[in-house]
Amino acid sequence: MMYLPQIVKASTPWNKGKLVDQKPPLKQREIWFIRIRLQLKKENKELAMFNLAIGSKLRSCDLVKLTVHDVYHVNGIAPRAMVLQQKTQQPVQFEITEQTRDALKNWISHNQLRLEDYLFPSRINRSNHISTRQYARIVHKRVEMIDLDTLQYGTHSSRRTKNL
Repeated sequence: MMYLPQIVKASTPWNKGKLVDQKPPLKQREIWFIRIRLQLKKENKELAMFNLAIGSKLRSCDLVKLTVHDVYHVNGIAPRAMVLQQKTQQPVQFEITEQTRDALKNWISHNQLRLEDYLFPSRINRSNHISTRQYARIVHKRVEMIDLDTLQYGTHSSRRTKNL
């Protein structure tokens, strides 16, 4: 019996039409547009998350896992924090600016978060934090809010943005 080779139809590459290079950082002007819009809308959670992402330069997986205890000390929000990175298992220290401390204080007090609570708890299960996918959606929503192309920016855009 003769076997004929099976003809396999070429599939579309996973990255066709997608930007796979490094995503650009946000510019100073874009950061201020986002901050002002979040302040005007009184989006405490979004503002605290945005400011912390810009200031800390943490990966999204580390940012969403922060607890109140990580940023809070006896007298309030600490000027510096240190966390262990998930990817590298190395400790990283970052400064928390006055603007970020104010946003975090408002967010924590408004939601009556305890020290053991996640800073950004899930709406579905308060004992869990938001997912990195949810965080990515929030980033896209922020970028879209100031009329930028959401395909151009991602969660790492906050990481590469200079602390302002």
